[in-house]
Amino acid sequence: MNIPLLQFTDRGIYCDAANVYLDPWKPVDNAIISHGHADHSRWGHKKYITHHSNVPIIKHRLGDINVTGKEWGRSFTIRGVKFSLHPAGHIIGSSQIRVEHKGEVWVFTGDYKTEDDGLATPYETVKCHTFITECTFGLPAFLWTPQKEVFEDINNWWSQNKADGNTSVLFGYSLGKAQRLLKHLDPSIGKIYTHGAVENMTQVLRSLVDFPETELITRDTKKEDIKGNIVIAPPSAHGSTWIRKMVPYVTASASGWMAFRGARRRRAIDKGFVLSDHCDWPALLSAIKDTGAEKIICTHGYTEIFSKYLRELGYDARTENTQYEGELAEMNISETSKIEVK
Repeated sequence: MNIPLLQFTDRGIYCDAANVYLDPWKPVDNAIISHGHADHSRWGHKKYITHHSNVPIIKHRLGDINVTGKEWGRSFTIRGVKFSLHPAGHIIGSSQIRVEHKGEVWVFTGDYKTEDDGLATPYETVKCHTFITECTFGLPAFLWTPQKEVFEDINNWWSQNKADGNTSVLFGYSLGKAQRLLKHLDPSIGKIYTHGAVENMTQVLRSLVDFPETELITRDTKKEDIKGNIVIAPPSAHGSTWIRKMVPYVTASASGWMAFRGARRRRAIDKGFVLSDHCDWPALLSAIKDTGAEKIICTHGYTEIFSKYLRELGYDARTENTQYEGELAEMNISETSKIEVK
């Protein structure tokens, strides 16, 4: 019986020929890491390999680890298996992992998006026989508005709030979404303040990206200084005592889940901006088609619906269970069936 090049095990995605795991969720000896989000880069592995721009991110998150950084497209061989990392376009340092052995090529995407956000290295199509894809937003209803229009809306919202005498509090993940927001905010409107979690991660990345100036909110920050300006904070800050310093404020969330009717209301958010670091439905389909792969493995998101549709298109598509969440941490996927899509 032939052992598949990559297997889904209780520890993670395993390459038996190389004795290496891809984004394992339990401690292993050798791990290749696609990107820095907590569901993909976990503590406890003996050796880590990742893209060099992800090294400072996972060191910041995981501490003193044994990690080696690699360049885009530069192949490296482990026990006769050839690996290489290619841009996934998800967040800074995010990679697709290409695995080649005995003429067979698999690609594991981790998380990815094909729209160039002006921050992450843009997504690159990698030809393969088997493509392991996320499908966080694998429903036809998910169609993203071009980023330029979304940020025009965000900056206009901030400007209007300032004119009304309110502080703008904008929620986004401290790694990835927050930096994307910072990169495209218009600092001519006012000052950009940050929550500690956002500020700490942004400082780690300042050597890689030219971000606008930010100011950390501390105990000494005065309410009158913040008024009319914008604050970038993680979703966990909503409803905390920390946010009281912003009064009077208006809240907004930047997330793909804002495409759901009721999502903003359920979270008691004043405004929702549909902005995701993942592919929408057409981008998923075009990315898959461009790889030339015949076998597709769907890992996290709307796996059953998406894989069924792929089979109808003629692909050999199936699902596999993992412990990856994508943006599901922002909204439990079991809840989404209760909410209408716009």
